[in-house]
Amino acid sequence: MEKQSSLHLFEEQKKYIKGRHLVTIFHNEQNLYTVLRIRVEETNLAYAEKEAVITGYFPVVHEQETYFFYGDLTEHPKFGTQFQASHYKKDIPQTKQGVINYLSSELFQGIGKKTAENIVSALGENAISRILNEPSLLDGVPKLSPDKAKSLYDKLRDHQGLEQIMIALNQYGFGPQLSIRIYQMYKENTLEIIQRNPYKLVEDIEGIGFGRADELGHQLGISGNHPDRIKAGCLYTLETECMQEGHVYVEAKELLEKVKTLLEENKRDMIEYTDISNELIKLGEEGKLIIEETRVYLPSLYFSEKGFVTNIKRILTQTEYNEQFPESEFLLALGKLEERLNVQYAPSQKEAIQTALMSPMMILTGGPGTGKTTVIKGIVELYSELHGCSLNPKDYKKDELYPFLLAAPTGRAAKRMSESTGLPAVTIHRLLGWNGTDGFTYDDNNHLEGKIIIIDETSMIDIWLVHQLFKALPNQIQVILVGDEDQLPSVGPGQVLKDLLRSERIPTVRLTDIYRQAEGSSIIELAHKIKVGKIPETVSAQQVDRSFIKCSAVQIPEVVKKVALNAKKKGYSSKDIQVLAPMYRGPAGIDRLNALLQEIFNPNDGTRKEIKFGEMKYRIGDKVLQLVNKPENHVFNGDIGEIVSIFYAKENTEKQDMVIVSYDGVEVTYTKQDLNQITHAFCCSVHKAQGSEFPIVIFPIVKSYYRMLRRNLIYTAITRSKQFLILCGEEEALRIGVERINDQVRKTTLYERLQDGILEDQGVAVDEKGIYQLSYEERMMNTDPLIGMENVSPYDFMEDR
Repeated sequence: MEKQSSLHLFEEQKKYIKGRHLVTIFHNEQNLYTVLRIRVEETNLAYAEKEAVITGYFPVVHEQETYFFYGDLTEHPKFGTQFQASHYKKDIPQTKQGVINYLSSELFQGIGKKTAENIVSALGENAISRILNEPSLLDGVPKLSPDKAKSLYDKLRDHQGLEQIMIALNQYGFGPQLSIRIYQMYKENTLEIIQRNPYKLVEDIEGIGFGRADELGHQLGISGNHPDRIKAGCLYTLETECMQEGHVYVEAKELLEKVKTLLEENKRDMIEYTDISNELIKLGEEGKLIIEETRVYLPSLYFSEKGFVTNIKRILTQTEYNEQFPESEFLLALGKLEERLNVQYAPSQKEAIQTALMSPMMILTGGPGTGKTTVIKGIVELYSELHGCSLNPKDYKKDELYPFLLAAPTGRAAKRMSESTGLPAVTIHRLLGWNGTDGFTYDDNNHLEGKIIIIDETSMIDIWLVHQLFKALPNQIQVILVGDEDQLPSVGPGQVLKDLLRSERIPTVRLTDIYRQAEGSSIIELAHKIKVGKIPETVSAQQVDRSFIKCSAVQIPEVVKKVALNAKKKGYSSKDIQVLAPMYRGPAGIDRLNALLQEIFNPNDGTRKEIKFGEMKYRIGDKVLQLVNKPENHVFNGDIGEIVSIFYAKENTEKQDMVIVSYDGVEVTYTKQDLNQITHAFCCSVHKAQGSEFPIVIFPIVKSYYRMLRRNLIYTAITRSKQFLILCGEEEALRIGVERINDQVRKTTLYERLQDGILEDQGVAVDEKGIYQLSYEERMMNTDPLIGMENVSPYDFMEDR
């Protein structure tokens, strides 16, 4: 076919295929990915076929219309030659008669040939592009009513506007997927918004940073100390500090310095502090950030802190729970429970159970092996006994209230909680009914229903999520927060558990006695030494349940390989073994180890289906990690699943490659374009493993990890292991990490707000340390010794006379 010489979409020639749309094979309404077949009319490629399959991201393509598609030919392993389009445009008539014929066609109801001639006569041969750019021009067309003018513009926009937007975004350097997200945010106003203030993209579109917007701003002449540029720099810096470093606020002086550095990074501009300060004040007036004294907050984090404290106060001011039953009744029920379960609770565990059941709110904290799980089970069992209610949800009718709510930040932590208590437990997101976009089903206007709620792994909860949870709690509910204060803080902003404990405003029980150590767990012993900054002299000595393999960073892959192969020979699977590493890159990084472990646990002998995505190959049987929340599928960031099916495009009605992952029976389908939402999980980061336990943990630790090595990270990694721990690397690296406490102190004001906002005189019996006033032993000394013996006299214990 001849090359087209009059194509002027871009200054440089692009590869294209022009053709009439025949049929849409597949169209995804959410991400707009489309597969269609066209009849080829012309192209500048060496392509001789009469028809072509086009793939790309298209907002709309109308049947029997002709389009230019720009991109390149690709070879699909199953479907042969396809044209992968990066952008497209509708074939707009270029002659006067062509425009008249187009406007008077069936596409535009009510526009006859005479009206079309009037439009072209008034606006010229480029009438279509002029109308799209300035619809008010139609007001000057003779005998064209306002209703017909509006209808014509709307139709032209539907047929031409979306394509023009996509083309313009491509010219600005945005790829098809990012362009789709931008269009879905701004719709027909996309170009107007971007051209007026390209920095708005930083606020609204995930994946667009300040640098990208700044380059676009420079192209559009918005640079230097332009107010929009400075405002965007302020918001971007503040959000980066909060989301990446975990801060709830940033000091104004520090923020000014960081913003100035960012704005002057391109070496083109010099920005004055006064200019930045002025725009910060304006952002505060606009409500886009909050300035309190010398602190600058994102509004969502500011109101989360304040709202959380308000709701804690609301919960603590409940007094009825302290008066529900006398202590004598509690102790009698506790004794019966110990007899029924054949257990003997330690004094601290009894104290924890009593504090939980006789307080509106309590914190239970302790390291591994201290019996937190035992206490949780004791709390629900005794609550059931004292309140005369069943633990089994099936015993309740539809209109009856099931009193127990159990939740955790991750699916795996919720599953462990359910297994240990025998009660249903879910993620916090699922408990609140998160829809992924608009918010939660349960909030301050629609409270959860329940009488007692237990939240495990509280150290993982950030300030925003804990606020969403507490504002959804009903007025009459008992709250138990459970967590290990020495683990890593939440990935999101804040340090909720640490601040709660430090405030000493919430009744708290700390479990310190180690019970699992009695079972011979040297892992637990090591963890408790590490959390106080000590390492046993015999750390590298072989133990029954742990070992230390000395090696260098470059030797880590080979050592991990040998350990994994040995474990596989002994019958362990990839589900039993979890490799943890602090960093993704490098010879001992997560990416390298994942590729190695996949070949050990799930090699392809030529019979396994697999799909290549970037540099990764996904196979049936692969262990994978979810990277984003998918509330509609009840799957959340950090969940681990297994690929159970792969369907190639010709095998399903959607005509796309698809991967199905099972997360403990919950199956989620991914198209190939969605595979960036998962990654291999044979090896994962310590943060991603938080809230989980694994039979075997392999933890490489070398000095090349230095930037990430901290005591709480090492402690968290070690405590993920239930049965066997294999450390491999350099003993010196372990010592360096254990000696380094977390020197990245998070900036929060939760502690101060708790101190100021919650008074001790609220019906909560706490001492100056926020702990229940009397220990279990002290309460026993003040308890009637004849509990439960109302009908028994001393003579009943005498020998027969």
